Amino acid sequence: MKKLLGHFLCATLITGVAFNTPALAKNPITDKVFTADPAAIVHNGTVYLYTGHDEDTDNTFYKMNDWLLFTSTDMVNWQAHGPIMKVTDFKWAKQHAWAAHMVERDGKFYFYTSVYQHDKKGFAIGVATADTPFGPFKDARGSALITNDMTTHTKNDWDDIDPAVFIEENGEAYLFFGNLVPKYVKLKDNMIELDGEIKVLDLPHFTEALWLHKKGEYYYLSYASGFPETIHYAMSKSIHGPWEYKGLLNEIAGNSETNHQSIITFKGKDYFIYHNGAIQHDSAIGAGGRYRRSVAVDKLEYNPDGSIKRIIMTSEGITQAAK
Repeated sequence: MKKLLGHFLCATLITGVAFNTPALAKNPITDKVFTADPAAIVHNGTVYLYTGHDEDTDNTFYKMNDWLLFTSTDMVNWQAHGPIMKVTDFKWAKQHAWAAHMVERDGKFYFYTSVYQHDKKGFAIGVATADTPFGPFKDARGSALITNDMTTHTKNDWDDIDPAVFIEENGEAYLFFGNLVPKYVKLKDNMIELDGEIKVLDLPHFTEALWLHKKGEYYYLSYASGFPETIHYAMSKSIHGPWEYKGLLNEIAGNSETNHQSIITFKGKDYFIYHNGAIQHDSAIGAGGRYRRSVAVDKLEYNPDGSIKRIIMTSEGITQAAK
């Protein structure tokens, strides 16, 4: 998720929103509710897109209390399914439904997210599980997976946020996370315990929002940089590095100081999912902005050497259905 005092990403329950009509092709993908911090997975021919939810009654700060789910079978039409979990479902958590990540393993779905603990203990990463990508999701541990006191790289209590999990072909799973200092750690096979020490990554200009994906022989580690945030990336032939910094991938996402990316391959094409503040004044929920962000999608393309072409953000979004 985001730097404190300007990076908070948090949401409340949606009321009065219809979740039964697919949105037409456009960017952002919906103007029925504010969304942020996308995390997408592909499962059985469907894209499951999990997002945070900026509270639509407040445009003075980031307010988030729950996470939403959208699905698509063609990347053009999106079906909204409403909240799949709220921050208070973690009994040890107090507030701030920050950026999350979903992963499937052996038929079970693991939802990793960062929330604020009770008693001012700082931000922590929790994990919930379900038997379907729709839920219901339940706290898998009854406690946080990573807590603020487990790392001492900064004096901030929000430096252990923005989880992203990647499972290797050999079954090894790794959790990437962090604000100001990028970190990763191996997970046990049960996906809800750490298996080893937390390690620091060497990434220049790092702020937050780590996302790891693999294409061919290369691993790609993308992340938010600076403030206002742009997305940068690095490449490696090993999940453990060394990482070769490749530079800017995505510019500042209009009218939003933050950004958070999700990169997927679906039906043979690659997509870059992010958020911006581009909802127009005449939308059903009013204008977007720095505290009212919305998820958008554009195509992602690679150069012959494996590097990624600069992302071109569009108002039209994905107009050609994936088949």
